Amino acid sequence: MRVARVGDGIVRAKLPNGLRVIAKEMHAAPVAALSVWYRVGSRNEHSGITGISHWVEHLMFKGTRRYSEFDLDRLISRNGGVNNAFTWLDFTTYYETLPADKLTLALDLEADRMTNARFDSRAVALERDVILNERQMYENNPAFRLGEEIQAAAFKVHPYGHEIIGYACDLQALTRDDVYAYYRRYYAPNNAVIAVAGDFDARDILAHIERRYGRLKPAPPAPAVAAVEPPQRGERRVVVRGEGDTDYLTLAFHAPAATHADYMAFVALDAVLCGANGLSFFGGGGNNRSSRLSRALVDGGYAADVSGSLVPTLDPFLYTLQATVMAGREVAEVEAKVWAELDRVRRDGVTRAELDKAIKQTRAQLVFSTETATSQAFWLGFSEVIADYTWFTTFLERLMRVSPEDVVCVANRYLTRDNVTVGCYLGQDKANGSA
Repeated sequence: MRVARVGDGIVRAKLPNGLRVIAKEMHAAPVAALSVWYRVGSRNEHSGITGISHWVEHLMFKGTRRYSEFDLDRLISRNGGVNNAFTWLDFTTYYETLPADKLTLALDLEADRMTNARFDSRAVALERDVILNERQMYENNPAFRLGEEIQAAAFKVHPYGHEIIGYACDLQALTRDDVYAYYRRYYAPNNAVIAVAGDFDARDILAHIERRYGRLKPAPPAPAVAAVEPPQRGERRVVVRGEGDTDYLTLAFHAPAATHADYMAFVALDAVLCGANGLSFFGGGGNNRSSRLSRALVDGGYAADVSGSLVPTLDPFLYTLQATVMAGREVAEVEAKVWAELDRVRRDGVTRAELDKAIKQTRAQLVFSTETATSQAFWLGFSEVIADYTWFTTFLERLMRVSPEDVVCVANRYLTRDNVTVGCYLGQDKANGSA
């Protein structure tokens, strides 16, 4: 095993079978956190198998040859821990937080289900129904329905164009053998990253990981995702009509990947427009009432709320601005106000004082959202998947180097009408005059 101590209590290692490990000692509390990352998500899917990554995640909780589905959760909870998982665009992640002296239990459980998950035919069928019901639940949410249409319109080539949960027709057609083969292809040490943080001696943890995971066999390299979304050459629009008496507006702009040189300036731009959110993964964050769009739309009586989302991704994804239209206002009015603010940034720029305030607020959000062992394990693992650990450890340093001129350049490069997909959700009750 190759080991490198890289500072700030962080140690990185790579096993001969390809498994990457990153560990950070944190001795403030007797707690430890583990996250196991597989480089597979909806980005690795194509038409016919959409939703399969999320389905595999569900089945990883349904038992192995050694442990029943009840044992996995019971062993963690009985030892004072919590666990969960989620599937995302670029990865699937499993995580546990426990008393520090119980960390090896979580490592053993994750090693077992990395290669020994059962995928019982009955469990596969039951989870199909669970996920189809989950999708139906999402379809009752205007934000989901609008977001799905926007992604499909914004991406013509790249698999980011479909939602993580997948299409119902694919979920109904996939078989147990399809799902199991997908698991065998992507769940292997050479396609995984283990991140641990907490009150332990890194040498002891690395030795345990080597003993437990070193004997696992690597899989053939997973197929590369070669799709490259071509530049958008003009504005796209989608309209969704549905239940309710509230309208929603989303502007989605193609945005750079997390490792692109423009990404940090885009983070600063989002903080100016919508408020700081640090490394809050799914967008949102602290109070954004002093941000430009909140003052223009919320204080101006055009929207009940407004937010931005710039998710760090492996490939170029989307920067979205979302607004809930105030009763008595029209979507077109709100859209016009958004464009007016974006035009003002492109034309007049931002002041040094305004940018400094946005960066200061982002710093506060970052510190708050990464102070626990759980969050440290999460962000170290995430960074190793999309780049390397320095993406996380140098985040603030790189943000501090952003200038007002950088923000204006990013605004002019990305926040254009030729690069946008505009989505409107129109409540039918309002449209029919029954509100």
